[in-house]
Amino acid sequence: MEKSLARKRQAGAASAPVVPALVRAGGEKAARKFLEFFAAQIRNANTREAYTRAVASFLDWSESRGVRQLCEIQPIVVAGYIEDLLTAYAAPTVKQHLAAIRMLFDWLVVGHIIETNPASSVRGPKHIVKRGKTPVLTAGEARQLLDSIDVESVIGLRDRALIGLMVYSFARVSAAVSMQVEDYFQEGKRSWFRLREKGGKEHVVPAHHNAQAYLDGYLLAARIAGDNESPLFRTIDRHGRTTARGMTRNDALRMVKRRARQAAIPERICCHSFRATGITAYLENGGTIEHAQAIAAHESPRTTKLYDRTGDEITLDEIERILV
Repeated sequence: MEKSLARKRQAGAASAPVVPALVRAGGEKAARKFLEFFAAQIRNANTREAYTRAVASFLDWSESRGVRQLCEIQPIVVAGYIEDLLTAYAAPTVKQHLAAIRMLFDWLVVGHIIETNPASSVRGPKHIVKRGKTPVLTAGEARQLLDSIDVESVIGLRDRALIGLMVYSFARVSAAVSMQVEDYFQEGKRSWFRLREKGGKEHVVPAHHNAQAYLDGYLLAARIAGDNESPLFRTIDRHGRTTARGMTRNDALRMVKRRARQAAIPERICCHSFRATGITAYLENGGTIEHAQAIAAHESPRTTKLYDRTGDEITLDEIERILV
């Protein structure tokens, strides 16, 4: 437990935001409130990282246009930044930046650093999504990818286990790579995965028999079955041995791209593709949106439907109905 807490403290220190010049100009109290916002208001590490970048970008942009104090930031400044962002980024990214700015200034208002929130009256771009953009594999392609992995080595067993986990449990890559050995466990006659999803939610999913076989093979070869409070998916050194360091999301993405290339699968796929692939395969075989939502730990069935690609295929028969 102590080692686990030490790793988390070290990771938190490494990702701590730097206080921008505009905030420092407001004095020690402003700087303290700025840091408290990221520490106290945002629990998810990925969200904290994204909001840190968004806020830093906005404050740098404002300073480059002559703003020298936080109190000088007016709605027109925020609106100008949003308009500028729209020339380079998609609507979801712009909406995320605006959300980060709003939250920060709400916090600074409550902390009596500024009087009003200049972002509260600024409208973001409209963004309505009915179909996700994540590349999805067919069940055959997913099987082709898994079968193409050489499992004569620890690295092959690890990669198959990680991909299998994401496919069969609909796990996000961040939840998968943050698992510890104890998060794959047996209760009764079944094996289970314990996943920590967005918002700090702990989510427990039964292990599919294929995923169970993949994990068992990897744990046996890596000899880490008893290291409960250590990373489950670890990096491999140049001698082909597991290290004590857990994989990151970027490590997983590079692995997926490499495995896709070796299996002659389109390299446009990403780690999130396996979440969408698993959900689509489940629905194609008679699963329900409600149960898929529960497995994926989505708050709303609308989110789950974004991953459903069962209706993507438009048949030639349907096209031929256009009688012109």
